[in-house]
Amino acid sequence: MDETQQIRHYPGFRQRYAGYDRIMGNISWLLIALVTLDIKLMPTEHASLIFLAAFCVLLFFYNINARYGVLSRKYSPFKTFVDLMVFLAFIVAVCWYTGRITSPFMSLIYLILMATSLTQGRRVTYFMAVLAVSSYVLLASEEFKGINDFLTHTLELFPFMLIAHLGAMLAGETESARREVERLSLTDEVTGINNMRNFFMLANAQEKLSKRYNRPYAICMIDADNLKKINDRHGHLAGTELIRQVAAMIVSTVRGSDICARYGGDEYVILFNETPKQDVIAAVERIVSNMATTPFAFEGVTLSTTLSAGLAGYPEDGDDVRTVMANADEAMYVSKRTGKNRMTVFNSTMYENSIGKHDERHSP
Repeated sequence: MDETQQIRHYPGFRQRYAGYDRIMGNISWLLIALVTLDIKLMPTEHASLIFLAAFCVLLFFYNINARYGVLSRKYSPFKTFVDLMVFLAFIVAVCWYTGRITSPFMSLIYLILMATSLTQGRRVTYFMAVLAVSSYVLLASEEFKGINDFLTHTLELFPFMLIAHLGAMLAGETESARREVERLSLTDEVTGINNMRNFFMLANAQEKLSKRYNRPYAICMIDADNLKKINDRHGHLAGTELIRQVAAMIVSTVRGSDICARYGGDEYVILFNETPKQDVIAAVERIVSNMATTPFAFEGVTLSTTLSAGLAGYPEDGDDVRTVMANADEAMYVSKRTGKNRMTVFNSTMYENSIGKHDERHSP
């Protein structure tokens, strides 16, 4: 799963567009209220009343459906874009029957442009600006009676383009900053791979899919064997580089669909999606052997490390992610105790031994 997909699965992304959805709903009610007030102030014999009332009714039913009907809770940039297109069409239609370019509702097009720039990004904002200009030309078509009228109305188009351009630039900067904050909240600052908060978010989604469709998955726990030794001999910066190198080796070996994270210190966790543990033994062994035979340079010194790994799988080694992780961790410590630089597959005997040790530690 790439970074963009992770951000889209990040709860903050959904919450942001849920907030936009509420704002779009408020804008809908505002537009309906303003046009309803205008209808109230119009003479009762005014020929446009029936059209304005029809537009309000259509927007009312659209808003009910979008906020409370089949489209509710489907928060996404596309839904917000559809809302904005509906609002623009509503405003242009209302302006057509309330004075065209002299309509008191013309200025509401600026609101649509600003809302677009804040929610849709630069390209869509420019696209919406083109639609706004086209709408203005349509509404002003009867006013083009000579070159002077043409130049006058052309100058009146500049505010649309200026607002769209400034809004797009500000939105671009805001979106870049937001993406950086979201990226930092998803990844480990040292290695660049997932942090545990994001790992559990993605792993829990995989757990639900596995239980629903009876699909297996495997979890591997990995620990670097000599981080303390390298820290003591070469300093903590060398240890930090070791942590990065192990993460890079893991990323270069696993599939793009697998989920790897830094568990803490020099420990890592990998979730192999939709794969039984027997089918990933070779991949884990490859990580262990490649790390042992791939030294790395740090400030003119060649360093190397070995890894201890433990592997467990769903459903045979646990019925949820945390249980499978705990059993993979137990298998990893078996690798530590039996010589390091190896991978151990979890089995029921280890579970019984770990229970026995736990009972011994807590017996009177």
